[in-house]
Amino acid sequence: MNGDMARLSGKVAVVTGAASGIGKAAVELFREEGARVVGADLSDDADVKVDAGDEGQVKALVEQVIAQNGGLDIFFANAGISGGLSSIREQTAEDWAEILRINLIGPFLAIKYAAPEMAKRGGGSIICTASVAGLRSGAGGAAYSASKAGVINLVQTAANQLAGSNIRVNAICPGLIETGMTKMIYDLARSTGQEQRIGELNPQRRGGQPIEIAHAALFLASEDSSYVNGAALAVDGGLASSHPTTRKFELKML
Repeated sequence: MNGDMARLSGKVAVVTGAASGIGKAAVELFREEGARVVGADLSDDADVKVDAGDEGQVKALVEQVIAQNGGLDIFFANAGISGGLSSIREQTAEDWAEILRINLIGPFLAIKYAAPEMAKRGGGSIICTASVAGLRSGAGGAAYSASKAGVINLVQTAANQLAGSNIRVNAICPGLIETGMTKMIYDLARSTGQEQRIGELNPQRRGGQPIEIAHAALFLASEDSSYVNGAALAVDGGLASSHPTTRKFELKML
């Protein structure tokens, strides 16, 4: 959508994890809706190369965006890593530290440095990518799941600490989405003739696409969600609405 009806017309946005998957889809959609978007990623394919879990780099990113665009209205803290599917016994403290650094400290840094700048504009929207894995066990490894549960609590806490600022902080909890992070799952299913089993545990009986998460991010970034704050929005085909009745895999310590 372009022109006066664009939902993000005149807004300045930052998206991390922007070079592929959900982040790339969000960058493109936000631009279609009228925003000036800076896409950040460790990949050279992004507008700026940034480690989303490094405090100095995130601070510098926000400062650069302000200097070049005069303000900041939207920050989509989307960068994340899966950390694999090892059990707790197999993981190391170093594994956990790196997963938490990117997946949880990254959104914390986004809020820390974006919120003061948004306050100068009279408000804004911060969106963090969590996961259905952060809602309950069974959708990811232990460190990944714990990091995403932390993101959900982080947005709740931040929304309250920013009370009265007109800055909304929300999380998106994607289900199984076809991205680089889930490529192994999709490739295995297709190579073994089991593609029809992808997403079989959710009521819609399919996996999701990055653009479907990007549309949820657009909703939370725009004034369409003006009364949504401190929320964790599951975008998962209904997976989180029930307890699965079958298991694709089971990680055990013993």
